[in-house]
Amino acid sequence: MSPLKTWLVACTEPVVVVIDAMALVLIVLATVIAFVRGVRLLLHGHPDNVARRDLWLEYGRWLVAGLTMQLAADILESSIYTSWDSIGQLGAVAVIRTFLNFFLERDIQDIRERQRRAASRQSAAVRNRPER
Repeated sequence: MSPLKTWLVACTEPVVVVIDAMALVLIVLATVIAFVRGVRLLLHGHPDNVARRDLWLEYGRWLVAGLTMQLAADILESSIYTSWDSIGQLGAVAVIRTFLNFFLERDIQDIRERQRRAASRQSAAVRNRPER
């Protein structure tokens, strides 16, 4: 292995570990927070759809951030491992994470659109209410 390649591997490996650790912490914290908020919603009666959507929307944003960080680590890792097996495994993981990210983003957009429509209906109902 050339000295440049050795240096690249020596620098990249710890960076990949740090990025993966940051993503792990982010996802674990988001999951714990979502769990606690979900339990609170359940314990205080039946949660309404707005509260559940808000919880899902916030949790989904954090998951997308964590998955994006993991994908960045995968891209860096692919620059130092050049065997076809390693590249194939990294590629498969990257594809899975990209699809997860895509569907999470789509769900988040769908929830935002529903919230916008509900807010529009609410403001229209308030404007059309007869004055006393």
